[in-house]
Amino acid sequence: MVKSLVTGGAGFIGSHVVKHLLEMGHQVVMLDDLSGGFRENVADDALFVEGSITDKQLVEQLFDNHRFTYVYHLAAYAAEGLSHFIRRFNYENNLMGSVNLINAAVNYSVKCFVFTSSIAVYGTNILPMIETATPQPEDPYGIAKYAVELDLKAAKELFGLNYLIFRPHNVFGEYQNIGDKYRNVIGIFMNQLLQGQPLTIYGDGQQTRAFSYIDDVAPYIAQSVLNQQAYNQVFNIGGGKNYTINELAKAVMIAIQQQGEIVYLPARNEVKHAYADHQKIHRFFNISPKNTTDLAMGLSKMAKWVQQHGARQTKAFEDIEIHQQLPANWRA
Repeated sequence: MVKSLVTGGAGFIGSHVVKHLLEMGHQVVMLDDLSGGFRENVADDALFVEGSITDKQLVEQLFDNHRFTYVYHLAAYAAEGLSHFIRRFNYENNLMGSVNLINAAVNYSVKCFVFTSSIAVYGTNILPMIETATPQPEDPYGIAKYAVELDLKAAKELFGLNYLIFRPHNVFGEYQNIGDKYRNVIGIFMNQLLQGQPLTIYGDGQQTRAFSYIDDVAPYIAQSVLNQQAYNQVFNIGGGKNYTINELAKAVMIAIQQQGEIVYLPARNEVKHAYADHQKIHRFFNISPKNTTDLAMGLSKMAKWVQQHGARQTKAFEDIEIHQQLPANWRA
């Protein structure tokens, strides 16, 4: 029996990966502290453990009890902009928690460690961002992700731990937490529209991003362990066409079928343009660009789910560590 651990399994991307792993016949253990995920996302056929990857003892107990074949590490607090102001929290959760998993994966001879990194590792870089570019992360979130990538490479060289690294970007779709005001711009826009609030855009809205529908990401992450030729490689994954945030706001209004006011806020410290090249993953996984979901179709699917489930209450992050330069609408 193939047994897989999915960290962040009750979260957005993680819950979709779990679904595909179960369809593949894996026995799945989900580890999630529910800080960003929801019990309603827990698959019936998976074993759910509520806890954190920062709990070293719990992590070691899980590996000792289950002897996992594969690890899919998706647990992270992926708020790039906010990470500047929660630096200790960011590194404890996104870096040191990952180290707990890597240590256990080495000690218990995991066959392959699948890690969802981020396009944030590139920082301001040559466009489109390609895997051979030298990462230049500009925020603590991207720095932590890149540090884990480097640690996985070091673990492979010394201990033989196989890995797969995926760098997704701006993933959206069903099961996303639209109540988190610090990340996931599409979810933020949809939540604001459902509550009759104006859409908030930082800066002039001319920032460009490519947006990735969940079904163009999660299946390939789940199935990746079957492709041993892809082991110990890094892959960009996601949508290939980039849009301005202004264009995105209009597209979300169309998907929700509701017009909204746009309010422009002072610009944040963020990468202005970020979109990636996907030729490598298309080649390794035989993906045709023609089969990817276009933005309008993906937004339509997500909008139906969001309208069925309704708006979510937005909560302020409780433990801000640095208040200087913190955007006004992020204050508690």
